[in-house]
Order: sequence, then structure tokens, then C-alpha cells
Amino acid sequence: MIAPLATLAFLTTLWLLTVVSAAVLEQSGSKIAAALKGEPVRPSVSLTPMRVRARLRSRPMRAAAQWRAAA
Repeated sequence: MIAPLATLAFLTTLWLLTVVSAAVLEQSGSKIAAALKGEPVRPSVSLTPMRVRARLRSRPMRAAAQWRAAA
């Protein structure tokens, strides 16, 4: 009974690896092909610049004595 379950687990893992590798090739396949041909990579149209702001705190957050005692 364990042999069919092991075979099923193996085939499921193989299928999952195939799906993941296909997704990776779909996303970066053109970059890989350009690198193998020695061509410069063309920037993707879907990339948009993103601003990241750091949150600045005016003072450090401190717990009150009663909360420290409760912990």
C-alpha cells in the first residue's frame, strides 16, 4: 500500500516542479535567452518606479511600568 502512495507523492512533486519552472521561464525567459545570445537586456514595460518612504518616529516607544510588570 505504501508503494502507490510514494509514487503519487513523487508524481505530485514532479508536477509541482514542472509548474514552478514553467512560471519562472515565462517571467524571465527573455532575459535568459538574451544573456545566452550576448545581447543587452531590454527593460520590461511593466516595471513602474515605486517610492518607498521610511517611517520616522519622533521618540522611541516605551511601555509604561504597569505594562512591563504585567508581562
